[in-house]
Amino acid sequence: TVKILLKGLRSPQESVHDLSPIESFRIPSKEELRELREEPTDPQAQQEIINSIEEVYFSNDSFDIVKYELERLPPVLSLQELEEYRDKLKQQQAAVSKKVADLILEKQPAYVQELERVTSLQTGLQLAAVICTNGRRHLNIAKEGFTQTSLGLLANQRKRQLLIGLLKSLRTIKTLQRTDVRLSEMLEEEDYPGAIQLCLECQKAASTFKHYSCISELNSKLQDTLEQIEEQLDVALSKICKNFDINHYTKVQQAYRLLGKTQTAMDQLHMHFTQAIHNTVFQVVLGYVELCAGNTDTKFQKLQYKDLCTHITPDSYIPCLADLCKALWEVMLSYYRTMQWHEDHDPDETAAVSSVSDGNNVIGTEENSFDRSYVKKKLEHGLSRIWQDVQLKVKTYLLGTDLSNFKYDDFIFVLDVISRLMQVGEEFCGSKSEVLQESIRKQSVNYFKTYHRTRLEELRMFLENETWELCPVKSSFSILQLHEFKFMEQSRSPSVSPSKQPASAISTTVTLFEQYCNEGNPFEIQTDSKDDETEDVLASNGYESDEQEKSAYQEYDSDSDVPEELKRDYVDEQTGDAPVKSVSRETLRSRKRSDYNLNKVNAPILTNTTLNVIRLVGKYMQMMNILKPIAFDVIHFMSQLFDYYLYAVYTFFGRNDTFESTGLGLSSSRLRTTLNRIQESLIDLEVSADPTGTLTAAEERKEKVPSPHLSHLVVLTSGNSLYGLAERVVATESLVFLAEQFEFLQPHLDAVMPAAKKPFLQQFYSQTVSTASELRKPVYWIVAAKAIDYEQMLLLMANVKWDVKEIMSQHNIYVDALLKEFEEYNRRLNEVSKRVRIPLPVSNILWEHCIRLANRTLVEGYANVKKCSNEGRALMQLDFQQFLMKLEKLTDIRPIPDKEFVETYIKAYYLTENDMERWIKEHREYSTKQLTNLVNVCLGSHINKKARQRLLAAIDDIDRPKR
Repeated sequence: TVKILLKGLRSPQESVHDLSPIESFRIPSKEELRELREEPTDPQAQQEIINSIEEVYFSNDSFDIVKYELERLPPVLSLQELEEYRDKLKQQQAAVSKKVADLILEKQPAYVQELERVTSLQTGLQLAAVICTNGRRHLNIAKEGFTQTSLGLLANQRKRQLLIGLLKSLRTIKTLQRTDVRLSEMLEEEDYPGAIQLCLECQKAASTFKHYSCISELNSKLQDTLEQIEEQLDVALSKICKNFDINHYTKVQQAYRLLGKTQTAMDQLHMHFTQAIHNTVFQVVLGYVELCAGNTDTKFQKLQYKDLCTHITPDSYIPCLADLCKALWEVMLSYYRTMQWHEDHDPDETAAVSSVSDGNNVIGTEENSFDRSYVKKKLEHGLSRIWQDVQLKVKTYLLGTDLSNFKYDDFIFVLDVISRLMQVGEEFCGSKSEVLQESIRKQSVNYFKTYHRTRLEELRMFLENETWELCPVKSSFSILQLHEFKFMEQSRSPSVSPSKQPASAISTTVTLFEQYCNEGNPFEIQTDSKDDETEDVLASNGYESDEQEKSAYQEYDSDSDVPEELKRDYVDEQTGDAPVKSVSRETLRSRKRSDYNLNKVNAPILTNTTLNVIRLVGKYMQMMNILKPIAFDVIHFMSQLFDYYLYAVYTFFGRNDTFESTGLGLSSSRLRTTLNRIQESLIDLEVSADPTGTLTAAEERKEKVPSPHLSHLVVLTSGNSLYGLAERVVATESLVFLAEQFEFLQPHLDAVMPAAKKPFLQQFYSQTVSTASELRKPVYWIVAAKAIDYEQMLLLMANVKWDVKEIMSQHNIYVDALLKEFEEYNRRLNEVSKRVRIPLPVSNILWEHCIRLANRTLVEGYANVKKCSNEGRALMQLDFQQFLMKLEKLTDIRPIPDKEFVETYIKAYYLTENDMERWIKEHREYSTKQLTNLVNVCLGSHINKKARQRLLAAIDDIDRPKR
């Protein structure tokens, strides 16, 4: 009871709920409560009693109060203590009960109020139950009467809509299933952009219906189809490399752009071009190798390209090279047109993109710009790569065959093809084609050495069989009319290979890529350009036409051909005065006849050998023009052709040791130096090779040519032919003509000569070419020395008495004999001129030599005189004046050569002793014998012995250095 009461102190609800069934007890009745309330209580005392209750009584329900109290009983029970303890417990219980009663009374109004609310709630719930019952009943009525039917209609409509959507999806799926057929058709039509667009749209649609199981399989199929399209697109891209088609390439590029693989396309394209070059050259060479092999053996297909090139035969080498270059041109042209396509189309695409661009596709625009930049750089870098591949393939082909035994025209054709190919390379990527240049230079040097050696041997053979007859050519003949020099005229024409054009012409003409962009091939016209024109340089019967034969004589009625020096008044050597009136036209005509060419037009004088040398020079220049790196070697070999011709003419007609020792300066020091140089560097003077000789000496001998020998058909000993004068004229004048042609070609040679080697060219022209005309003197001196019998004249002069006592009025007979010899000489010159035109410089030299020899013979004859008087010396003057007077009618040469040489010698007789000594020292041109005779014979009569000894000593002093 105490425990319960104590628990009641916490709260009414807790007190009520916490009571266990055992501990339940009746709640104090109202009377009891009233009694408890009516008992006088001290709240403070009551509270102290409650506080004195042990804490254990306030514990949880499992606490057993009875057991607790019993266990507390002492071992020895005392009734009084028990009663006291019981009273205490009773007081505590009473206090607790009192407290509980107070609390109950305190909460009574709230309890009553709450109870009323519960009752009200119960009433409300009962009313709600009635309303719900009525609502359910009404709803049931509505369901049966309206809702079930209407909602059924709505459900059916919804189902219909779903089925329509499903049907649409099924139709789309059916279309997707049939797409592969349409894709195949589009691929056959090469509509790659359309096929990719369709495939991408199908993929997009398939992703919408991926929840259908059949679509997942279709999706993978579409992916396979897209990959298949990419493969076909790659094949289509590879076709561009050999035959560029704008429409085809445009479709391919659009397709790659749709795939977003523009950069990949560029990488693939360059790979295809590299492959195309390899496959193209391999197939071309393989075709020729199998064709020449004549069997279907497949062993060649397994060979490497380098090994395959070695199986090309010489006969098929050139057509194969031409086809090789044609095929490579097609590949490079395709690349050029590909670049052109990108230049033309990329700006348009940029404009198209920028016109539709907004804030959403700025990134796409940047990507396009990056792609274009990548494509441009890739194409530009690819140029040199493609050209390098082309060079290496052609180089391999070039070096695969030994060209040293090729014919000249064939080798020139090879050079021209390669030159044109290098021109293509320069236009293609600005390359100088070092690989090609080096390989063709090697072949050219090897070929040219062999070729030149053979040509020199041929030239020797020609010279040894040359009869030095005139080769009749037209007066308008020019070396440019020869086939070998056609390239010099064609260099001005843009239709010819640009490799042959000067740099100035290239800048104004279209490039090969522009010229052959749409059709044609720059390597096709090579075969057509050979022998396209015939030469027309030979005259018929020495005349170009009958009209010219007639006009040959009429030309001399005009002053147009008369040299300026003959038009001018001349001064008389004897008087020193000019004649009163000018020389008449008749005189001019007679003088002009000394050109001895009335029966011929002024056609160049040359031989078949000269023409052959000129043709050779043309061939050499043709090779040099095409292949400038070997220009020096070619020009050096060209100079050897001229050297050998010059040496041959000198050896055949100009070498005569007897006349070389005359001391008349017939050969200039420059000519002698040139001839010595040629003999040392070019002429093989050894009869047989020395077996003990060194290898170097043998190599040097290989570069030399044996000295030529004059043909036995050429007779130089006959006086009737003036000792081969016609042949000599043809020889020397053909050499002069050859020198003139070299002079004409000098600017062309100078243009291609490397700067470091130009001194060689200048030296060749100044010391060799310019000496050609100097060879006339020694050649014609031999004729002049033999044409007139000078020995007979000396014998006639020896029979003359010079110690006469009176002045004679009649000249001696030897003068008439000498003049008769000159007249005969003039007649024979005219005879020779009927066979060969004798140019004015030649006739002048011939007359000069004869007159000079005659004058020196006169002095020699006078020096042989044993006795001579003053009257005798006057007779000498008379004879000489008679000779001069008659001679001037025969020749136009003014002044008469060595005239002073004779006159001075004759006049020296009248000098005093002192003047004579000075005269001797000043006139060293006379021989010791002539001077001694002058002192002994002429002056002996009027000078003493001592003076004579002094003069002889002076002569000896002059002669000593000569010895």
